[in-house]
Amino acid sequence: MRSLVFLSLIAGAILTNSNSVDAAPGGLYSSRTQQWVVLDQALSEVKPGSVVIIGENHGLRAHQTQQIAILQILDYKKLNVSVGMEFFSYPDQALVNQYRAGTLDEESFLKAAHWGTLDFSYYRGQVNFPMKSKGGMTVALNAPRALTGKIAKTGLSSLTPEELNILPPDFTLGRDSYKTRFIENVPHKMPEEAMNRMFAAQSAWDDTMAWQAQKFLKAHPTQVLVIIVGEFHSQYGGGLPDRLRARGVSSVLTFSQINTAEYADDQLTELIAPSLRDGARADYLWLAPAEE
Repeated sequence: MRSLVFLSLIAGAILTNSNSVDAAPGGLYSSRTQQWVVLDQALSEVKPGSVVIIGENHGLRAHQTQQIAILQILDYKKLNVSVGMEFFSYPDQALVNQYRAGTLDEESFLKAAHWGTLDFSYYRGQVNFPMKSKGGMTVALNAPRALTGKIAKTGLSSLTPEELNILPPDFTLGRDSYKTRFIENVPHKMPEEAMNRMFAAQSAWDDTMAWQAQKFLKAHPTQVLVIIVGEFHSQYGGGLPDRLRARGVSSVLTFSQINTAEYADDQLTELIAPSLRDGARADYLWLAPAEE
C-alpha cells in the first residue's frame, strides 16, 4: 500500500509553508483555522457515520483526481467508505447494485440509469471505489429527473399522490439564504412564480439526497458516506449540508473544489475569505487548476 505522504503528494494537497491567504494559489485551505493544510489534517475528524460532501464542477479530470485522493486517504485510515452519487436516482439503486456486482455491463447500466452526456470515465473510479469486503456501497441519492423536471415546470401542486410519495417524508424547501443565492445565480430573470418552481425542484434534489444519505447511514452506521455533488448544492452550507443536519446527520464535512485558472490572484483571495453574508464557502477549499 502506498504511504499517506505519497497519497497527499499526488493529490496536490501539500502547499507552500506560508499560512497566509495571499499565498500562491493551489492546495487545501481550512475555513475554520484560516490556514493551508494537508489532506490528512482535513480528514482527521472523519469517523464512522460521517458524511463528506465534495462539491465539484462536473466533468473535470482534476476534480476526479482530488475525489479519488479523499477516498484513498479515508480508506488508508481504515475507515469503511461508501460513495453517494448525485447522478443516480434512488429508485435505480437495484441497477447500481447489479452493475457493482458485475451482473449488468456498463453500457446497459448507463442506458438503464439514463446517464446523461458526461463522459462516465470521470466518475467510474468513484462509483467503483467502495469495497464490498468492507461493506462499502455505491448509493443512488437523487430524486428522479422526471419528478424534479415536473416540479420546475408546473410546481409542487401539480404532483399526483404517487409522485408526492416519491419525495422525502416531511419534505421542506431550502432555507431563505439558500434561495437568495439560488435566485442570484440564475442566469436569466424570470417571473417570481417560475423562480419559486425552480427553487422547489432544487430543494427536492437536496432534500431527497439528504433523506437517502440519512437512511443509508442509519442502516450502515459503520460506513463513511462520501457524496459527489454539484458545487452549488454544497456551497455555504445552505443546500445539501443544511438538509442533512435537519435530518439528523450531525457529522458533515464539506469540500469545495475551485478552479484557480478561472480567477486572478486577488479574486482567489476574496473568494477564500468567508462571505460577510453567507459565511464560509465550505469547511475546506481545494484550489487547483482544472483541465477538462
